[in-house]
Amino acid sequence: MWTRQHKQRNTGRLIIPSLCVAFLAYFGFHAYHGEFGIYSKYQLEAQTVELQAKYDAIKARRVDLERRVQLMHEGTLEKDMLDEQARRALNLSQADEITIMLPANSE
Repeated sequence: MWTRQHKQRNTGRLIIPSLCVAFLAYFGFHAYHGEFGIYSKYQLEAQTVELQAKYDAIKARRVDLERRVQLMHEGTLEKDMLDEQARRALNLSQADEITIMLPANSE
């Protein structure tokens, strides 16, 4: 009768744990760096804060413009406001007036 004697190899024991480590490493990497991962979440939160600040500035500008337009409606027309807007548009002033030049972003 023939018998085979095999030397026991330990490489077979390492296949499943190495596949598990590779599997966990792959999904762990994508859980952090993926499109919907943890890092992307922090980037989206920072972008949300930045866009919210821009939105608030635009909203404040809109409220200011609506207030100024309301002053120019019929029935509530203020002569000073109309005079100021006309002089600014035409770039004119009278000889007895003092003109103070302000930067354009102060409006």
